[in-house]
Order: sequence, then structure tokens, then C-alpha cells
Amino acid sequence: MKKDKILIVIPAYNEAENIEKVIKEIKKDFKSADVLVVNDCSTDDTENIVRKNKVKCITNVFNMRYAMAVQTGIKYAYFNDYDYVIQMDADGQHIASEAWKMYDQMKKNNADIVIGSRYLKDLGYPCPLFRRIGTKMFEILIKIFTGKKIVDPLSGFQCLNKEVIKRYSHIGNYPEFPDANLVIEMLLNGFKIEEVPVKMRIRESGVSMHSGIIKPIKYMATQFYTCIVMVVKYAGKRVKK
Repeated sequence: MKKDKILIVIPAYNEAENIEKVIKEIKKDFKSADVLVVNDCSTDDTENIVRKNKVKCITNVFNMRYAMAVQTGIKYAYFNDYDYVIQMDADGQHIASEAWKMYDQMKKNNADIVIGSRYLKDLGYPCPLFRRIGTKMFEILIKIFTGKKIVDPLSGFQCLNKEVIKRYSHIGNYPEFPDANLVIEMLLNGFKIEEVPVKMRIRESGVSMHSGIIKPIKYMATQFYTCIVMVVKYAGKRVKK
């Protein structure tokens, strides 16, 4: 039987304080996967640390931001014929051993996307109130527009199958924040999305891309706008994959 080719894609920007711990944890707890770090033109020692740990590294020549870094990793997976991609963050919030839950559920239920959910069960994740309210709002939007309940549509901890890898790698205008908007698009196009409860940690060091006051507001506003765009785009044209 052919062994599945799994690629863990980690977008990283100035994560020198966290990335080595993330890599070592993956090598210990998900050693059957290859690892690709997309270094998004970090100004710290991120790239040197990744290469020191003998992990594949693509370094962008300028800062392309999170979404394009993610898509770069997905394109690498597509052109190198990987069967599955597991998206993980470089800040240590996503736990390598928990990724097995997503992969196992995908294999068991033949899903296209499995999302690692912080809220499907209470596993102790201390989510800020503002983000939790926003997540609930998008859960409701997705339910209204697609009929599917997705409890944590803003989670970036995901497992993608080969068909999704191909589709995402060919998106010409990959969304700046590929979260609830992509969930809606994929559901409206007939893809099977499931969730599995996972443990996550809070960031221990470094600065989140959603830090401060303005960035979270921009994120939520962009998500809401792009979700509406997706619904309008596919209104009356539900497409089977």
C-alpha cells in the first residue's frame, strides 16, 4: 500500500523565539510528515534557525503576508505531489500531536478539509472575548448561508486533501485572511468540511499578526465583507465539486 505523503506547512514571520520548539515538536510527535517553513522575509533569525534544524525552507524576497505564505506552501505541496497538507502556525499555538486527530478523521470520513476546533469541546483554550464573539458570528453566517455548522471557522489549524491542495494552489486572488470566507466557498462548491476538537496553546512570545486594536477590527471587517462576496458570487449557482 502506498504511504501517504504529508506536508506540514508553517508560514513564519519573525518567529525566531518559537520556531525551533515547533519544529522539534513536529519531529517528535508527527515524524512521518515532511515539514516546510515559508519564511515570509523575516528580519530576525527565523531562517537560520529553520535551516539549522534541517527543515525545508522557502524564503520570500519580500513580505507577502500570511495568506500568500500559506498558499506558497500549498503550491509547493501541489507541485511535489503531496497527498495531504497540514497547516500549522509558527507561534507554538498548534500542537503537533493534535494534528493526528485531523488526519485520522479525514481518512476515516473521507473529508476534504478537517478543521482543528478550539470550541467543539471545552479543552481549556483561553480565547479572548472579542475573538470568541467574532467566531460565533461567523459560525452563524456559515450556518445561514450553507446550512453547515462550523464551530471554529477562524482556526488556521487544518488538514487538506489532494483535491483541496490543487484548488487552493490555483486560486489567483487568494484571500488576505483565508478563514471563514474560504469555508463558505468550499462548502458552496460541494466540498466536505468537518471539525475535530483539538487542544491549543496561547502564544508564549513574539507578536501576533492580530495584535492591538486596529488589526482585529480590520480582520473581522474583512472576513465579513469577503463572506458576503462569496455568498453573492455563488448565489443560485451551487456547484458540485
